[in-house]
Amino acid sequence: MLVKTYGSAVYGVDALTITIEVNICNGQFLSVVGLPDSAVKESIQRVESSIKTNGYTMPRTKVVINLAPADIRKSGSAFDLPIAIAILAASGQIPDPATRGKWMMMGELSLDGSIQPVRGALPMAITAKREDFDGLFIPRANAREAAIVGTLPIAGVTHMREVIQYLLTGDWPAPVLARQTNGSVSLDGASDVDFADVKGQENIKRAMEIAAAGGHNLILIGPPGAGKTMLAKRISSILPPLTVPEALEATKIHSVAGKLPAHATLLTRRPFRSPHHTISDTALVGGGAIPQPGEISLAHHGVLFLDELPEFRRSVLEVMRQPMEERKVTISRTRSAVDFPASFMLLASMNPCPCGYYNHPEKACTCGTAAVQRYLNRISGPLLDRIDLHVEVTPVPLQELQGLQATERSEDIRARVVQAREMQDQRFAHLDGVFCNAQMGAAEISLYGVLDKPSAALLKTAMQRLHLSARAYDRILKVSRTIADLDHAKQIESVHLAEAIHYRSLDRAGWGM
Repeated sequence: MLVKTYGSAVYGVDALTITIEVNICNGQFLSVVGLPDSAVKESIQRVESSIKTNGYTMPRTKVVINLAPADIRKSGSAFDLPIAIAILAASGQIPDPATRGKWMMMGELSLDGSIQPVRGALPMAITAKREDFDGLFIPRANAREAAIVGTLPIAGVTHMREVIQYLLTGDWPAPVLARQTNGSVSLDGASDVDFADVKGQENIKRAMEIAAAGGHNLILIGPPGAGKTMLAKRISSILPPLTVPEALEATKIHSVAGKLPAHATLLTRRPFRSPHHTISDTALVGGGAIPQPGEISLAHHGVLFLDELPEFRRSVLEVMRQPMEERKVTISRTRSAVDFPASFMLLASMNPCPCGYYNHPEKACTCGTAAVQRYLNRISGPLLDRIDLHVEVTPVPLQELQGLQATERSEDIRARVVQAREMQDQRFAHLDGVFCNAQMGAAEISLYGVLDKPSAALLKTAMQRLHLSARAYDRILKVSRTIADLDHAKQIESVHLAEAIHYRSLDRAGWGM
């Protein structure tokens, strides 16, 4: 007897429907075909144990299990449940699942038949809805995540007996419902850090406000103890809330990587990833035998913070250059290529020299000019060119540290950031995948970055004196547009452009000389 069940396989951040065909006929031996990997082949042992433990019989005749389409490699343990149900139905022990409609089912089986969580529940549910399945059987731990797609019935199950019970009687677990959202995703509680705790550094706060408002890359350069890391960790407190499309994209990536918090639906905060400087190329950009998203994809629509930037291996930093421009990373293998989104805001910090005190107002630098230049050369010119805002951080004077004057709260800064992002949402409403000024392409820059004659002359002078590249030219215009948005100005004015140029003052031409 031939029986079909349906599962799903995740490739990149999307899922593909897999048809599990089981045919039982005269003969001996059991075979699994359709390019299964070792984890899928090992599932037979778990399936057999689950079947016997629950009072059913494993067929002793010839069993052929085909995973179609057969030219795509199948991996992981999530095919256990549809394989077990198909074997029981093909051997006549339970009804054919087709009699109850077209259901997708996924789950890893324990030896007693209980169902363990799987990765990628959200893209599986999106695929099931798109292909008009009647519903989805998914492990209970993944049910709320899958239910965010809305109208698709989601059955969160903890044991294979629940699926069998539905096939026998038509009684299935109550559908799992997830909170529905409109517009933007609300935050879960207040941030545990606040710019109100930071004394002084008003110019740095201003630069971080601009970066958050436009999604711009930012690097902080200064001596040890100046507050670079402390400031960087507080940027999450002023970032705008995720829109629903942004939250869905970010949640899909975390679901595929198995990084989604337990019982979560949508991510409620923009990701903030801070990998250690010993990270490998693959861990940063993604990859592996079975391609998985890396840190730059996990930071999609959020922040990737690289502390002590020169301590990262040069090869690790250089692999970011293309994703920073294209806002995606392509992992190529012999048989296939997978795209992972990587639209992140890069936030980096570094010391200006090996001893850390180059350009310090009080302490003398013990490094020679050549040592300073070698240290800065660890960051390549092309990578530095892709960073929009270069800001020098200086130590806070003692009198400011001891001062009792109240400083601006993150909540107030965030309100201005949100207003600027709302302007950008309206500006780019007709464009897919463009959410902020940093994501503008050449066409958008020519349309929204128009300068009057005095501003154009100012930019020309800056380009010549600072020896800036054509890429820096575009990035100055993007930052100027964000500063104008914060100022609620329709056109970029000279004052906006001058401030944007100021944030390129740490370009390589002026350092270590």
